Amino acid sequence: MTGSLRAQCPSRGQPFRGGVVLNLVVQRRCAGRRSNLRQSQSGVAGKRLLLAVLAFVAGFSASAEVSVTSDVVYGHKDGMALIYDVFTPAEANGAAVLYMVSGGWFSRWQPPERRVAWLGHLLDAGFTVFTIQHGSAPRFKVPDAVADVRRAVRHVRMHADRFGIDPARLGVHGGSAGGHLSLMLGLASDPGDGEAEDPVLRESNRVHAVVAYFPPVDLEGIVGPNERFPALEFDPADAESVSPIHFASADDPPTLLIHGDQDELVPILHSQRMESALDEAGVANQLIVIEGAAHGFRGEDGLTAAQATVDFFRQHLAAPGG
Repeated sequence: MTGSLRAQCPSRGQPFRGGVVLNLVVQRRCAGRRSNLRQSQSGVAGKRLLLAVLAFVAGFSASAEVSVTSDVVYGHKDGMALIYDVFTPAEANGAAVLYMVSGGWFSRWQPPERRVAWLGHLLDAGFTVFTIQHGSAPRFKVPDAVADVRRAVRHVRMHADRFGIDPARLGVHGGSAGGHLSLMLGLASDPGDGEAEDPVLRESNRVHAVVAYFPPVDLEGIVGPNERFPALEFDPADAESVSPIHFASADDPPTLLIHGDQDELVPILHSQRMESALDEAGVANQLIVIEGAAHGFRGEDGLTAAQATVDFFRQHLAAPGG
């Protein structure tokens, strides 16, 4: 495509696909929610977009320039590409946070410019953020999603130099199903198979810090026919193998759990049991209980969780000697 493109606001905009590189000048202002996007040409990846995005993020109002590499393919499944987007702040600190895009183990694609606002707290802190998408329900089930995100970590580590990150400073983060996947990555990692034909599979999928919001940690007893969450429709005999509660061990990375005490979808007992298992294994961990919060954090609750997330990653993904 040549010439200029006048895009709609993000809420109505057309998706940008095809692995283009986006340059986003992000000015997060508490005064409004509108986003104005303009495109200009350049020779990088065939096309470069300059977007002035005026995004509302409560409590995070700093301006930052963010380079976004979209639709990076980390694998294929049944003829479909598995992808992630990469958000790199201008003042990147070398650490990366892999965000699990998963609700009910369904991974919804969105244009990357729509994700910038709600990643603002991590980007402002200098973290390079990878938004990981996995094969979704109803076609794919929870074990498939776990396998996908494990491959994504290996792929990110393999390409650490490309994205300017330290492979020894990888964090994972997500909420609900994304929190479950984050815990599976943190607690059930492996060093890779050095003899694998696929070079990605030779890489470790180990991560170094985990932040999980309201995660289901024990799937035993809830696997089976489920109209609302079809990803749970798999062999109950496999439930234990994808339940984080069974994998706490002394070598697990530091883990932060954040849960509302009024959560009816995933009761706080899940995080309380996970905390106990991590304590018993001798794993550094913390459980933050947000009083009155249900499933999903809003307003001040969201700000509290976001700040705790940033503080935790700053502490545990700091550069050596930093």
